[in-house]
Amino acid sequence: MRVLITGVDGYLGWPLAQHLTRAGHEVAGIDDYSRRRWVGEMGSQSAIPIVPMADRLIAFREETGKSLRFFKGDLCDRSFVVNAYKSFKPEAIVYLGEMPSAPYSMIDAEHAVYTQTNNVMGTLETLYAIRDIVPDCHLVKLGTMGEYGTPDLDIPEGFFDLEFRGRTARMMFPRKAGSWYHQSKVHDTNNVEMACRIWGTRSTDIMQGVVYGTRWDDMGSDTRLRTRFDFDQCFGTAINRFCCQAVIGLPMTPFGKGTQKRGFLPLRDSMACLTLAIENPPEQGEYRTFNQFEEVYNVTDLAEKIQKVGKTLGLNPEIRCIDNPRFEDEVHRYNPDHQALLDLGYKPTRDMDGELKAMLQDLIEHKERIASREDAVFPDIRWDGSRSRSEYL
Repeated sequence: MRVLITGVDGYLGWPLAQHLTRAGHEVAGIDDYSRRRWVGEMGSQSAIPIVPMADRLIAFREETGKSLRFFKGDLCDRSFVVNAYKSFKPEAIVYLGEMPSAPYSMIDAEHAVYTQTNNVMGTLETLYAIRDIVPDCHLVKLGTMGEYGTPDLDIPEGFFDLEFRGRTARMMFPRKAGSWYHQSKVHDTNNVEMACRIWGTRSTDIMQGVVYGTRWDDMGSDTRLRTRFDFDQCFGTAINRFCCQAVIGLPMTPFGKGTQKRGFLPLRDSMACLTLAIENPPEQGEYRTFNQFEEVYNVTDLAEKIQKVGKTLGLNPEIRCIDNPRFEDEVHRYNPDHQALLDLGYKPTRDMDGELKAMLQDLIEHKERIASREDAVFPDIRWDGSRSRSEYL
């Protein structure tokens, strides 16, 4: 199958391109290196060194004897998108090429507008390119479990049956975004679902939980093939920040009460789930949703797990809750369904301790690199518009 991955230079895109190529698919990627620029804007860098894309492509060819096609360009540039699609003629598109940070989108008006424009307009350009150039193509769109927010209800996979005055209708489950980034993903969901209804597009909307890890099952031995690992306040997830804090001797800092619950899955499981979605496409005109995660944890659970594993490696991190810069429910019900991928054959790894140990071991190798950017981990972007820094140490 010809698979096009947008955002191929990113944390998920680069290992997925390798994984799918090794599995026998013909893969091409699109990127304009935005993630590298955004992280640099935050005064940070990937904890694990990554090489330029040209070197990545050479390393992969030397490791496997296989080639990856690469198109450099902006997904909001219509002529570029059209020409790339005409050249490669993808049978499946994995759309990862968006700005993925809630804090970044909440910095100020400029960043909020950029986030919405980049994400929503890029998706629309892709939908039109699919309609006009490759109408049979399957769009695997990366959404986020954050679209749902934290309603005081069980969360189904995308849809629910609404009964009113004796009639029943199948409706999309209401979204309740908590940042301009998450709101952009809600707009994407609505636009993709509409394209399926009016144009016959086929799409799988992946509501993904938080992905963690530094390794995947068929990762090559060449260090040039490694994927990035961010730990700054915008692009580093809580689990990434906690691990890096532990490695350089800082307290791990859950926000507020530390009771916020989220779905998590290791990087190797994300690769498996995305591959299942690609290789089992929906019918023409069908819009489907997969909630993609392994287990639900609260952020204090994560910190305690890292603390326990860290001690086996000679680390002694403490846990210190700090003021929550976000506007979010800290105590809430969280019971999302995630049966669809299990039905397709997803077998969860269920070894968080093992994944955390591997992460910490990989990060310890780059302790000085992380310490040189330790200021980037402290959150001073607040949802109320202020930019004050809490006391951490």
